[in-house]
Amino acid sequence: MIKTILPALVLGLTAIASTALPAAPVHSEDQKAEDQKPEQIHVRGSIVSYSGSALKVKTREGETVDVTLADGWKLASVANAAVTDIKPGDFVGIASLPSAGGGDGALEVLIFPPAMKGAGEGSYGWDLKPNSSMTNATVADAVKGVDGRTVTVSYHGKEKKIAIPDGTPVVTIAPASNDDLVPGAVVFIPAEKAASGALAHQVLVGKNGVVPPM
Repeated sequence: MIKTILPALVLGLTAIASTALPAAPVHSEDQKAEDQKPEQIHVRGSIVSYSGSALKVKTREGETVDVTLADGWKLASVANAAVTDIKPGDFVGIASLPSAGGGDGALEVLIFPPAMKGAGEGSYGWDLKPNSSMTNATVADAVKGVDGRTVTVSYHGKEKKIAIPDGTPVVTIAPASNDDLVPGAVVFIPAEKAASGALAHQVLVGKNGVVPPM
């Protein structure tokens, strides 16, 4: 089951995230099609209730959002990993912020399963915090420093150095079931903005004390 969940979930996340990338000039017909696409949003918060295809979430901003689960929606969770698990050749997703001293500092790290290497490769704007970015890339090297580690990641022929301070959340993707969608469970939901609230094809839920950090 996890083999069917993971690709759909992560490709969905990266497809949504990639909408933050600058677009090349388009013809008017293409622009009209682009304008007709639903607005993409990320819902972060705690479950208030779940029933059938309806999920009610209290967001981190304090509002309550009704999420409609699309036909065939997918569910997964996150499990703890360690910064020492990050090895050269691994494919990772790292949310980060520019550091005062130069380079980027990680806010969280997702270690992708090997079968998903290359999913959503690139670096683009992210909305975890103001001015944050998300980089999906292959680890070229990981060097232990005074405070955590610094990894060099590569994507599309480019390289980026990101410091991972001690205490930074590091997770990987794990299985989940509908029984995990209980009140209070923390979720991260990439969704489309709809008149009724939000429409989602994927849900990432926290379990066993581990919450989605992205």
